[in-house]
Amino acid sequence: MGNLKFSRIDYQQLTELESFATPSIFQTVNWLNFVKETQDAEPVVAVIENENIPVGYFTGLIIKKFGLRILGSPFPGWTTSYMGFNLHPSIRNVDALIALENFAFNDLNCIHLEIMNRHLNTDDLLKAGYKCDFFPNFEIDLSQDEDHIFASMSSSCRWSIRKAKKLGVSIEIAEDLSFADDYYSQLQDVFAKQKLVPTYPKERVKSLIRNLLPTSQLLLLRAKDGNNNCIATGIFPALNDTMFFWGGASYRTYQDLRPNEALIWFAMRYWKSRGVSILDMAGARDYKRKYGVVSEIAIPWGRKSKYHTLEKLRNFGKFLADKKQKLAGLNKS
Repeated sequence: MGNLKFSRIDYQQLTELESFATPSIFQTVNWLNFVKETQDAEPVVAVIENENIPVGYFTGLIIKKFGLRILGSPFPGWTTSYMGFNLHPSIRNVDALIALENFAFNDLNCIHLEIMNRHLNTDDLLKAGYKCDFFPNFEIDLSQDEDHIFASMSSSCRWSIRKAKKLGVSIEIAEDLSFADDYYSQLQDVFAKQKLVPTYPKERVKSLIRNLLPTSQLLLLRAKDGNNNCIATGIFPALNDTMFFWGGASYRTYQDLRPNEALIWFAMRYWKSRGVSILDMAGARDYKRKYGVVSEIAIPWGRKSKYHTLEKLRNFGKFLADKKQKLAGLNKS
């Protein structure tokens, strides 16, 4: 099926197209508005048609680098996970990827595109001529009862949750923009331990709150000690069957109270009670294993450039960004 066509529409119409497949939170209008604000990006939503019959849709955003247009779905550094396609089961991913290349390079005048979709696989991307990296990740099954989920955690994690409760740590749901101040202050402390600075500014957290909190798809949590001091924070967006660990931070001074484990356990129970069955840990850091990892997955992240030299520029740009972060951390230490 090589005659798929992409027809761009107003991205605000996205909610009308969700019957093709279950969307992720990163494919919603509110999340697109968040990325638009924080990346100075242009949302792109397109209906995918086969012989003039709608068979899916595509979600992404265009950014400009050195005056050149790049289509990200998503793009690294956006603190955004799975976007890409929502397709009718009859449509092959490889055909959609080939049609996407034509749409990006010819209709949108982009010179590079990237896509990460939970339903793509390596063979699809390679057959369509894309290069491929991988996003390693952990997922936790929340469909079991709470006792089973708790028992699947490591013994040290269960001990930490019990200790936090015993020492008077309480978890509160936050609904105020000042939450960003607490979170970011703690995040700076986390990065300072490694002589680094956060990879994104505080304004990104504020934008996330402004755009997502009114939707009831964003859970903000504060952990407080017995003296009502905010000692840790967590950010957990969710939609349909999946919640995400978008960010967590805490002050090193209060680590003995074990607030981080208590925060995540609260979030797991909160979203589980609202029908969520999967916790996506948004990365495969070793410390996340203690929460009862059920699946270790590697999501393909495809990319294609209109010109071969752009691949080298992309890699060099990432190298410069990493160096810039390290230098900023050393200057603050």
